[in-house]
Amino acid sequence: MGQRQLVCLGRVLLKRSKVLVLDEATASVDTTTDYLIQQSLRQHFSGSTIITIAHRITSILDIDMVALLDNGLVLEYDSPSKLLEIKSSSFAKLVKEYTQRCSS
Repeated sequence: MGQRQLVCLGRVLLKRSKVLVLDEATASVDTTTDYLIQQSLRQHFSGSTIITIAHRITSILDIDMVALLDNGLVLEYDSPSKLLEIKSSSFAKLVKEYTQRCSS
């Protein structure tokens, strides 16, 4: 599955779209490959709009805006840094839980 995702992302790089919708685009690749893909997307699509749907927190920490959804409702919408400043935010709790899980 990861190879299929990489081929699709390669096609996106060649097409140079102004708007990208990535739905779990890196779900089937390891974290190192995910990091490389995120770097490549930032480099090649800095002038594009990228809508990323992701469960992997590392895929979205350095994006411009986060919309946190729960059961189809938008719970929070702001920059990751602002949401992380609010310790009671659902986003901050998710990041904290993720980092604790990864450091264990």
